[in-house]
Amino acid sequence: MGLGGCTHLFFQPSRHIHSDPAELGYRYEAIKFESLDGTPLTGLFFPPEGAPKATVVHFHGNAQNMTSHYPYSAWLAREGYNVFIFDYRGYGASGGKPSLDGVVMDGKAALAHALKLPGASPERMIVFGQSLGGAVAVAAAAESGLNPAALILEGTFHSYRGVGAAVLRRGWLTWPVAWTTYLAIEGGHAPGDNIGKIDCPKIFIHSEKDPTVPYAQGRKLFDAAPEPKVLWKPPSGHVDAFGAHGGTFRPLLLEFLNSPGSDPLPPPR
Repeated sequence: MGLGGCTHLFFQPSRHIHSDPAELGYRYEAIKFESLDGTPLTGLFFPPEGAPKATVVHFHGNAQNMTSHYPYSAWLAREGYNVFIFDYRGYGASGGKPSLDGVVMDGKAALAHALKLPGASPERMIVFGQSLGGAVAVAAAAESGLNPAALILEGTFHSYRGVGAAVLRRGWLTWPVAWTTYLAIEGGHAPGDNIGKIDCPKIFIHSEKDPTVPYAQGRKLFDAAPEPKVLWKPPSGHVDAFGAHGGTFRPLLLEFLNSPGSDPLPPPR
């Protein structure tokens, strides 16, 4: 179920180390593990002080690698949570080359490996996916039969075909061929097809001014998801809720996570 010639739209990996978490004062451990087909993968584990409240597995976005994305989740370790972020095949120090089937296998392996972390358990696993990572997270969780304690999706789309066409329509040179994504991109692992299989509280985060993934794609995914769910709308940006808008959304997320068994909170006012 490949992406054909549109692979570059979804996978933009880097081998460069963009940031060392130690420079930001984080304690962490580099972890090596294998994907389901044996491809070597790498991850970063940020432990909390003391026993973890839960385990957060972070599926990062399509560009660069985990050394540029970890700040969106590592802060949760300081709030008492295990945090595990990993690189898909072809990203960072992970082996292989990225493909849709391959990164979904990587996601399934990461979820399984996260359960080996100190204090981890299936009923206290929180899956956090950003942009492309959200799509991979939904497929990995649904196809492996995992029902996490909570699912958090930020800037994620409903389908690869739909978002690919939307991106091409933005350029005056590419908009005439936007329809070809429906031929070049097969429909497998689509978030819209899998979101209904995940029965847990879900938080969707998507700005109406998202410059990368159209809000309409995020809204369509939200509408396809079963309850309980909530949609939060940052004022701007793509996957900026816990970065540029962290002053609002970090406390809100903590309030939700620290209330196990509760429904998602209403959107911020």
